[in-house]
Amino acid sequence: MQPGQPNMQQIVQQAQKMQEQLMAAQQELADAEVTGSAGGGLVTATVSGTGELKGLVIDPKAVDPEDTETLADLVVAAVRDAGHNAQQLASEKMGPLAGGLGDLGGLGLPGM
Repeated sequence: MQPGQPNMQQIVQQAQKMQEQLMAAQQELADAEVTGSAGGGLVTATVSGTGELKGLVIDPKAVDPEDTETLADLVVAAVRDAGHNAQQLASEKMGPLAGGLGDLGGLGLPGM
């Protein structure tokens, strides 16, 4: 091994540790639930940390049989808001791990 070159065993251990952290973060995201709302809380959507729609609550005040388009818009906005919140959570959980993968790329490993 040349001076200044990383120890391959250390690299493998670091990669395994990062993989375990990544898997744990992915599970946390799958288990997490975040909400988004629209219309001042008239419609609330709940999604998993991975963005899967889990629930939708519609306040009866939002229901107007003569204006279903507004209700549809509120539902879309609430789901979009929840999805955005899920993306933020994913960035918080996965961001540090993605940065760590970049560190391995600096070692000159193929495919990194």
